Amino acid sequence: FINKPSERDPSVPLRLAELMMEAGLPEGVLNVVNGDKEAVDALIEDPRVKAISFVGSSDIAQYIYANGAAHNKRVQAFGGAKNHMVILPDADMENVVNQLIGSGYGSAGERCMATPVAVPVGRDTAETLIEMLKPRVESLRIGPSMSEDSDLGPLVTAAHKKRVEGYIQMAIDEGQKCIVDGRG
Repeated sequence: FINKPSERDPSVPLRLAELMMEAGLPEGVLNVVNGDKEAVDALIEDPRVKAISFVGSSDIAQYIYANGAAHNKRVQAFGGAKNHMVILPDADMENVVNQLIGSGYGSAGERCMATPVAVPVGRDTAETLIEMLKPRVESLRIGPSMSEDSDLGPLVTAAHKKRVEGYIQMAIDEGQKCIVDGRG
């Protein structure tokens, strides 16, 4: 098994590999390959690699799928996931808020199971959700991810921060109300 983590933050996959080795996983069963597109292309083109699984952006998923298939690989490529949470009027709102905080802000929202879209059913549900969620979001502390004083780490790059700020501004420009503005 070869794990090629994001070149922007390979720390967790590297640590998991270390822990697996410490637990007795035989050498060579799990390999971590660091790198960027060149590493990806090398894995795609290597005839010893028989299958590829990818989760990430749609553009990269399409690239890996097309090139992997062209090299006769079995390819599983998931790209651009958007998870939605539909919140019914009888939902346990405390649990809903906890789940939204964890999925929306855990790993700075940069993971496959993030929930960027919450859909409350009915005005009362929406108002209750905002009332309960707003103070929780306002209290989040951004800082080094390993610090006990931080609730979440920063976005992975300055370019990504700029992109997120652009999404927020686009929503405001389209008439959406910004309840908690964390830009700045």
